[in-house]
Amino acid sequence: MKEALEQTSFVLDADAMQIADMIRKKEMSVSEITSIYINQIKKKNPTVNFLTEDRFAKALEEAELADRALANGEADGALFGVPISMKESFDVAGMETTGGLLRRKGLVQEHDADVVAKLKAEGAIILGKTNTPELCFCQETDNKLYGRTNNPRDLRRTVGGSSGGEGAAIALGGAAVGLGSDIGGSIRFPSHFNGVIGFKSGNGQVSQTGSFPPVEDELQERMLGIGPIAKSVRDAKMVYSLIANQKMAEQNLDEYTINVFRTTKYPISNETTMLLNQVYLSLKNDFTTEREPVPLLDDSSILWQEIMSIDGGESTKKTAFGHETGNPHLAYIKEKTTGKSEIHRYLSWALIGASLFKPSAKRTDEIKGLLEKGDALLDDYLEKRLMILPVYHTGAPLHGGVYKEIFSIRKTFLQYMPYTAYANTWGLPALTVPVGIDADGMPIAFQIIGKNGNEDAIFALGSYIEKKFGGYSRAE
Repeated sequence: MKEALEQTSFVLDADAMQIADMIRKKEMSVSEITSIYINQIKKKNPTVNFLTEDRFAKALEEAELADRALANGEADGALFGVPISMKESFDVAGMETTGGLLRRKGLVQEHDADVVAKLKAEGAIILGKTNTPELCFCQETDNKLYGRTNNPRDLRRTVGGSSGGEGAAIALGGAAVGLGSDIGGSIRFPSHFNGVIGFKSGNGQVSQTGSFPPVEDELQERMLGIGPIAKSVRDAKMVYSLIANQKMAEQNLDEYTINVFRTTKYPISNETTMLLNQVYLSLKNDFTTEREPVPLLDDSSILWQEIMSIDGGESTKKTAFGHETGNPHLAYIKEKTTGKSEIHRYLSWALIGASLFKPSAKRTDEIKGLLEKGDALLDDYLEKRLMILPVYHTGAPLHGGVYKEIFSIRKTFLQYMPYTAYANTWGLPALTVPVGIDADGMPIAFQIIGKNGNEDAIFALGSYIEKKFGGYSRAE
């Protein structure tokens, strides 16, 4: 009995590379490992509510096939037999992709998203799909179809969003590794709030084909990054290498200057400030470091908001309601008064905000010019430099806290979004690594940001920080 419990605990704590190694060495069967994850999901999902649709029967069938292949010496792939989870927004053949919308319930997909196909080709076994806000349009995970996901470390608190269910799944050890997407902190908020590793890829580095809703505007597309949510930096690097369009170039971290964020006019908790100082002092012993102002930080939030509102939310509104004439104002009032709107109030309020922030044609041209100049500046600035920034000013707030801060009519997003909006606005890769906890015992993580093409250096620095500050620990 004790041995079985220890074995279960080891599997739930293990990263994907450990699981793959165990399978290759035949220390445990794929079927045994898969069953452990399924049991963990069944145990934890009723209270946390992170899974939207399971694939348990099919996963067990695939596990049996993998065990036979292994016995015949036919195992192949970096993730051979490794059970993983998948954000609901990615198409998986034979499963629904709903975006959390009531009207899309039952829409089963025939094909895999590009990233899903790549991971399956490496032998991964998908256990199920994880919860998101409606149309991934909010930094908290709640919707009318599947309900709210709770933080596994404190059920009263948010998991973030939009990859919130995925962050919770990995925090609980519900899978070896998972996949998320990020156009406004959607990998990094959940990684920070749940205490897991997350990597947002840079502009155009990973295919979005088969991701719902598709991002069609070119300015919004540059902000989108798809990447892993994991238990270790090495897993994040490995999974990213499998789904990226290009092979990573090897980097020498010793050649880089590391700029550690210093407290500014933006809100930041005392615990976050203390941890930034600790990280800086640790890095100072081994690397060239600095604490200089982050270029273009002040521009990032407003540019992000305007780009997200580029069409006044019209394309998202049509997807949400299924027709051109949907009215977010009426939907919001109906939801607040009766709770019977077809879309969640988070989405209807966000759509109202998008209509208010829609940039004019002249302003859109100005934005394009600002982005062109900013890209050129950062391309030079980040040639041999990495930056360490907070993800958010606090650990995970109570449910609704992030929503109120980011979607307030008082435009408080200008205070609370710069850290996260930065990597989206400028299309940069960003790795989130847990570094400590706050007074409530909730995780605090920092993001390491560099330029496209320097991902290897980002992961190298992430591994250093992970080793020094502990990284991932499973939520019990």
